[in-house]
Amino acid sequence: MNLDFSAEPLFSWYVVLLFISGAAMLILGVVNAGGLSKGWRAFNVIAGLGFMGYGIYLGFIFQGGSYLIFFKAFILPVMVVVNFFRSRSHRKTMAAQKPMGAPQPMPAPYPMAGQPPMGAPAPQPMGTPQPMPAPYPMAGQQPVGAPAPQPAPAPERTV
Repeated sequence: MNLDFSAEPLFSWYVVLLFISGAAMLILGVVNAGGLSKGWRAFNVIAGLGFMGYGIYLGFIFQGGSYLIFFKAFILPVMVVVNFFRSRSHRKTMAAQKPMGAPQPMPAPYPMAGQPPMGAPAPQPMGTPQPMPAPYPMAGQQPVGAPAPQPAPAPERTV
């Protein structure tokens, strides 16, 4: 085992933090409690396995020499944890904004005898023409039901 906090504290803490951050990312990727998409979960699992694998390599297999310090190994897990809790709180607020309303009575699917179907206009006697209102008045026309314009009074002339 390569962990010796008295001889190489930086290396030893780096290996421990690599393993912890990899485990955190792996757990957040496997557990779907935050509502992350499948792509984010897969990214968390892959990055977590990579960090844990590198930490295990440095802690148990590494024989000395040079090694790389990935600062992303400490920044990325913090961002993933923040994203996890932000998506979780976002889902809670979305669920709280959609309260269930009181049940509404359903109309009868078939009209009773002698009644028009729902939404249909009342029947008119045969032979009485009904004006069809235009949806939008054309230029120079008045909308149906609007009062007719009154002519402007003629100006008075004084001589």
